[in-house]
Amino acid sequence: MVCIQEVSLLNYVFLASWAFALPYSQYRPLASSVCTVWTCVIIVCKMLYQLKTIEPHQYKCTIPDTYTSDQQKEISNSPLYKNTSDLGNWVGLKKDNQDLLAYLRNHLLMLAMLAFEVTIYRHQLYFRLRNKLSPPAARIIFHDITRQHLDIGIISFVKYFINYFFYKFGLETCLLLVVNVIGQRMDFYAMLHAFALIVVMHRRRRKAIAEIWSKYCFFLASMLTIQYFVCIGIPLAACKDYPWRFPNSTTDSNVIKWLYVPDFQMKPDPYFLIYDFMLLLCASLQRQVFDDENKAAVRIMAGDNVEICRDLDAASFSVHNPVPDFIHCRSYLDMLKVIMFSYLFWFVLTIIFITGTTRISVFCMGYLVACFYFLLFGGDLLLKPIKKILHYWDFLIAYNIFVITMKNILSILACGYITSLMQNHCWLIQFFSLACTIKGYHVNTAQTSQSSGNFCELPKDEAGIIWDSICFAFLLLQRRVFMSYYFLHVVADIRASQILASRGAELFQATIVKAVKARLEEESKSVEQLKRQMDRIKVRQQKFKRGKEKMLSLAQESVGGQMPVQPEEEDDDDGAQRAKAKTKKKQWWRPWVDHASSRLTPKILFFSSSTLIGPFCP
Repeated sequence: MVCIQEVSLLNYVFLASWAFALPYSQYRPLASSVCTVWTCVIIVCKMLYQLKTIEPHQYKCTIPDTYTSDQQKEISNSPLYKNTSDLGNWVGLKKDNQDLLAYLRNHLLMLAMLAFEVTIYRHQLYFRLRNKLSPPAARIIFHDITRQHLDIGIISFVKYFINYFFYKFGLETCLLLVVNVIGQRMDFYAMLHAFALIVVMHRRRRKAIAEIWSKYCFFLASMLTIQYFVCIGIPLAACKDYPWRFPNSTTDSNVIKWLYVPDFQMKPDPYFLIYDFMLLLCASLQRQVFDDENKAAVRIMAGDNVEICRDLDAASFSVHNPVPDFIHCRSYLDMLKVIMFSYLFWFVLTIIFITGTTRISVFCMGYLVACFYFLLFGGDLLLKPIKKILHYWDFLIAYNIFVITMKNILSILACGYITSLMQNHCWLIQFFSLACTIKGYHVNTAQTSQSSGNFCELPKDEAGIIWDSICFAFLLLQRRVFMSYYFLHVVADIRASQILASRGAELFQATIVKAVKARLEEESKSVEQLKRQMDRIKVRQQKFKRGKEKMLSLAQESVGGQMPVQPEEEDDDDGAQRAKAKTKKKQWWRPWVDHASSRLTPKILFFSSSTLIGPFCP
């Protein structure tokens, strides 16, 4: 903060020393010593510079004659030709006869903090040597909380993450800060951060990222020192303008600001370096985390960050899962886990849908396609091996990073050349939703639309990467869920539910088939019984027909005066049929006789009696 508030050559020592001491801890004691000595030197120099015997020479540059009248009018407001300055201001010294204590306040506070730091470290070292104590393996607050206490309850859960939040989610925090730097700056150096993010995310595996993390920290430290040197620039006393200004070049001021190069008229904003420093600070902490992961003492206390095997089958591995099963919700912590691991996937799809529908741009189409694809195959996708799930999910993360990078690259058109685009290429603005979202750029859209005659509306509310950043955060969180052992319980529960549902359907179908078979058997039995009854009826009808014919023949013989002669022998078939009919007559009243035979018997008797009596009636 001191370096940013007072951009000068003297403060460059502080920034350069700590930029490389943060990621490489072996240089931190040296950086503290150098900064302590250098702070004392600066305080002494500032106090000596206030002496009345020191009169700095004031410089004021004149506009060269090589400029045209229009160019001279444009650069007349430049600090190079408008203000007077001395070389001491560029170095970091200035005359301040008003309040010397306020002028030295920042460096005095820095010196006090450096002395306090040395006092604390020396006191800790003395206390441990005196009591024969060893330094703790991890710098935590609650020393009685370890990985075994994570699944006990909500209180232990909160304490664990107070101790080891950055140990578990430090990498994701650093990646989110990279996206924050890109969104806050949207310039040339933000584009370099985007390319570095692509290189890091291309490694995919945590162990592979840890191998290049030291180089990434060196890249961040180098970027920070170079940008601060750009902010310092060349002194005004040189009376030399930069080559990207008149008369050698006609580069627009907005383009110069986007490129973040030194300039007198459009000075680079040093407060952008705050975002770069916070990113470097978190990256340095993450480098320490990568080192702690290789220590057995830290792994015992905080657990390991080793990624699970991507070829695991959740159904077979759920029995040997090292984390407890939370599906049945035995506590409030289990309820939070169910919400987190079971329903976060569908919430992330909602975020993706919102990201694709809140703006109208060609980049939003990819979000919608991905959302509809996962909504269509999401349930089946969760049952696939982890390697297959990550293949699709990493592709979506890659598209998200591609969109962020492309919007950063296109920001030079939105901030530097938006005037010419509004006059000639309005369709390009609407197609990519080009609008400058960073303050400090001078874009006169009203004058441009009046001069061109065609009104071109800038999609200001649809530009930026706010929703892309939110989507990126949830995509990283869901990726960690996929790589967690807790997620295997969710997959096993989904697969068990599907198996039980299929078995229930099979049982229901078997019940239906059994009922249909029983019905068909009953129908076949009734048909056979009906056939037997019909055969019996046919036999009786034939018997009654023969009896009727005999009675008619007897009646005719009696009328002719002849006595009926009974046959001596009857056919065997007629005797058998007569015996069966006699048996049936004796058994017609029995209850086990079927309904059809019981109804037919009285009718048959009536028919036989009428047949016998009929011829004798008058």
